[in-house]
Amino acid sequence: MAREYKIAVLPGDGIGREVIPAAVKTISAALDIVGGPDISFHSHECGGEYYLKHGREWAEDTESFVKEEADAIFLGAIGAMDKDGKSVRLPDGNLAGYNVVIGLRSTLDLYANVRPVKLYEGVPTPLANKTHADIDMTIIRENTEGLYAPIRGGIERGGEKELAVDVRMITRKGTERIVRYAFDTAKDRRGAPENGIKRVTCVDKSNLLAGCQLFRQIFREVASEYPSINQDFAYVDAWTQWCLRKPEYYDVVVAPNEFGDIITDLGGAIQGGMGMAPAGNIGELKAVFEPVHGSAPKHYGKNIANPVASILAGMLMFRWIGKTKSDEKALQVSKLMEEAVESVLKEGKIRTYDLCVNQWDSISPVSTDRMAEAIIEKME
Repeated sequence: MAREYKIAVLPGDGIGREVIPAAVKTISAALDIVGGPDISFHSHECGGEYYLKHGREWAEDTESFVKEEADAIFLGAIGAMDKDGKSVRLPDGNLAGYNVVIGLRSTLDLYANVRPVKLYEGVPTPLANKTHADIDMTIIRENTEGLYAPIRGGIERGGEKELAVDVRMITRKGTERIVRYAFDTAKDRRGAPENGIKRVTCVDKSNLLAGCQLFRQIFREVASEYPSINQDFAYVDAWTQWCLRKPEYYDVVVAPNEFGDIITDLGGAIQGGMGMAPAGNIGELKAVFEPVHGSAPKHYGKNIANPVASILAGMLMFRWIGKTKSDEKALQVSKLMEEAVESVLKEGKIRTYDLCVNQWDSISPVSTDRMAEAIIEKME
């Protein structure tokens, strides 16, 4: 008997409540077309809006289900505004929902943040003279340590904050596994758009920082196990300009947590904006998939947000299920979804407001729901 996969659906706040349901509808259509795998969706509230109502970020049974029962987690955006227009925050100053997003990464040991930076045909990029043939890389960011490890504090004197300290933690274990994940990813890719060469680029600041020196040392050690894949190195500040000048050179990029966070936003910009950027947070046993964009409160309730990032996050989720569970139908669902997205974007007739620029500025933008419907129609 075929196994049933349980997917925890956490729409979160703001436009997450619009794009995640649109993506679930798209996934369900793909499942019907392929004829499997057997999936059950379990939707739960969480985040800032939930915190305003209940004084906690999610219900206890939701937290238990997500951490213990769900095979994968499909997460929307986190971040709400209160009646005064201020961000809803926890007593410790973090955004309400922090313990859902960051807490899951730590609790489930989701050590690999995987961000495909792919420009689809028919999507505008701010880079002059670059096309979809030039931009197709995967940025892999260490997701559990670095500067974002919760080792921080401060000093107050006389009621005034006087000192703040953040500790950056780089370990051998954390670095080895993220670098190995990057090289394994490169094995499964077609190589850099420029010439098909399989390459992993280590992005760090090892000319100054001891943690980055260790990161690069371990990168070299792990790379020696993959002689068929090219090693490449760049300081993070230099990489940002090289990426803009010659994105076609890059295949797989790996970086410590905070640097990876920064450069992936640059990646989102060159692939057409945050409405086009999906991500996976992946561990040995569990994974969380999400669109990269925020909750965008000013757009919430208008049904205009681009659902493509969420749909592509769903695509990544089924690719992960297919590979980790050796489930061919899950891989078929993933392939069908991406091909439908590619086709709709390439045709260029139906697109949300953020994609109606440059040569497409005369096209009337469609709603979130209509964009998802167009992708479903293409699958069918």
